[in-house]
Amino acid sequence: MTTTTISLSGVFPPIPTPFDGEGRVDLAALAANLGRWNQCGLAGYVVLGSNGEPVYVDEQEKIEVWQAARAVIPSDKLMIAGTGCESTEETIHLTRVAADAGADAALVVTPHYYSGQMTRQSLLHHYRTVADSSSIPVLLYNVPKFTNVDLDAATVAEASPHPNLIGIKDSSGNIAKLGDFIRLASPGFQVLVGTGAVFFAGLALGAVGGILALANVAPRECVDILGLYEGEQWDEAAELQRRLLPVNAAVTARFGIAGLKAALDLLGYYGGPVRSPLLDLGAAERDTVRGILAEAGLL
Repeated sequence: MTTTTISLSGVFPPIPTPFDGEGRVDLAALAANLGRWNQCGLAGYVVLGSNGEPVYVDEQEKIEVWQAARAVIPSDKLMIAGTGCESTEETIHLTRVAADAGADAALVVTPHYYSGQMTRQSLLHHYRTVADSSSIPVLLYNVPKFTNVDLDAATVAEASPHPNLIGIKDSSGNIAKLGDFIRLASPGFQVLVGTGAVFFAGLALGAVGGILALANVAPRECVDILGLYEGEQWDEAAELQRRLLPVNAAVTARFGIAGLKAALDLLGYYGGPVRSPLLDLGAAERDTVRGILAEAGLL
């Protein structure tokens, strides 16, 4: 177990995993995308988080993606690896693999297959055991829309004193709960907003930053929201947040990862195809995404 504390302040896109036309991981496209994102003032990246289609990527591919990403992510930017698995033992193993590949921290989603048995005690045991066994800091990851397991504030508060559990990404979109995470957690426990729709509101409640799908397609704008907030230019920050709301909806709930990848293609990044059973967007849906990006001033 490490007791190293790292700052999670800033904006982190959970980047998609690029696949070529044959369905293989495209490491050259990954490096090219990161090269562009590196110019945008981001604090780092989540690699193989939910937007990286991690449940469709095998372990060897994950190692290759982490290694290729680390090679082009500057040392002053964090690489946070998505390592959460259903079993505690497998999560420990994958977290060690990610650390060996150069990850600075691990993002561990709640186990959820046996959701009815994911009690406070089972989740605390899981996270504490992973953190005890990890050489890199660990973040909790709450994303109930995918897992149907919703961490409550009392559980997070009880986990937060562990020296190797340094923070949480909360993608619930529940601002009241986000505020309770911040209010009840131990000093130094860092809370990150997990959805672009409530980034400004989360900062106002005390979040240190955000892991935002939106930051893949609007990286500078997300960094600007944080900068404007920190500069007490709250009206400007709120206006920028409002302008980006339709974009965030398009690349998350409305069109999902396929929509995110289509938006990247339209913006000159490499998005490429999703992996089956996900389906790529049709022409009409891509046109809708194009219109949303244009209306937000991103095209």
